Amino acid sequence: MATSSHLNWLIIRNNNAFLLKKRDVKRPFSTEPNNLTNVSSFRYSGVVHKKTLGIVPAGDKKGFTAVLRKGKYGQRPVKNTVRVNFNAGPRRSLKKMKNLLTGSKYRKDLTQAALRRASAVLRSQKPVQSKAKKPVQMSAKKPE
Repeated sequence: MATSSHLNWLIIRNNNAFLLKKRDVKRPFSTEPNNLTNVSSFRYSGVVHKKTLGIVPAGDKKGFTAVLRKGKYGQRPVKNTVRVNFNAGPRRSLKKMKNLLTGSKYRKDLTQAALRRASAVLRSQKPVQSKAKKPVQMSAKKPE
């Protein structure tokens, strides 16, 4: 018999391998695989819920991949996770992901956090534009 996610959270919330406690920080961080905000809380936990959502950079460093865990196949690891690649450009990819999450009614509480995480991944893949200084040209004096 499977235990509820609330009971699992009560058991692991203070002690688990993914917890990062820092001095003078009220909420500890978490390094769980499907935790969108990296905050150790029940809502964003990728370990205790049957349905989870994770955003990771795509393998070719262009776009991102949404990792969805289905609740239906909880005991079958192969069928449990679905990976969806988004690499059609930033605006279109974010719109597609929002449509995927809202259209299928998949964890409505994680939609905004997923969009923020995906846009952060896309922002990190943009090339850095350095502001190169233009060479200063000395004005040549004309001989009189």
